[in-house]
Amino acid sequence: MKDIRVLLVDDHQMFRNALRSLLEKISYLQVVGETGNAFEVIKMVRATSANIVCMDIGMPGMNGIETTHQLLKICPWVKVIALSTYSDQRYVKDMLNAGASAYVTKFEASEELLRAIIAVRQNRRYLCPDVTDAVIGTMHVDVASKLTSRERQVLQLVAEGHTSAIIGEQLNIVRSTVEVHRRNIMRKLKLYNVAELVRYAINNGIIS
Repeated sequence: MKDIRVLLVDDHQMFRNALRSLLEKISYLQVVGETGNAFEVIKMVRATSANIVCMDIGMPGMNGIETTHQLLKICPWVKVIALSTYSDQRYVKDMLNAGASAYVTKFEASEELLRAIIAVRQNRRYLCPDVTDAVIGTMHVDVASKLTSRERQVLQLVAEGHTSAIIGEQLNIVRSTVEVHRRNIMRKLKLYNVAELVRYAINNGIIS
């Protein structure tokens, strides 16, 4: 069995195909699975024994930041490499705060991704050249420290336009519990309507 076992997580099939084609040429690693559904990641890591997850940030339902946060609570040995079209410091900081070991922009997801894989297997952090080194050591208190994991999930789904009933079905909780989470989110963030929640989610990289 090859030492490096990679799981690809991205909601764009064509991009996953391109990554798989790139990585399958490398003799020392194996692509053991792929998914476009963030809710399947933990199950697939366990099923495939993946030790590296290439994680898209901008996924519907639950973004890569929250997925990384939840994954590493349960599977702390996994190394997460963030993949994003954005090099904005806000996204980089949020992914590193969530526990990601590397950050590579999709524009550079070829040689840079291979460098990132090698680095994280050596327990080193890696940022591609598009991303400023200054983000390390300058992380600030953000949404990740203000809200619970469930509240972050609810915030993303609300910002994506889902009703409380749909959110409840997706998260397997009752509608009244969703409403409690919404009120708590607005209280903690000092926001007063859905439009402000959406604006906050966009400004903090929770949704694109």
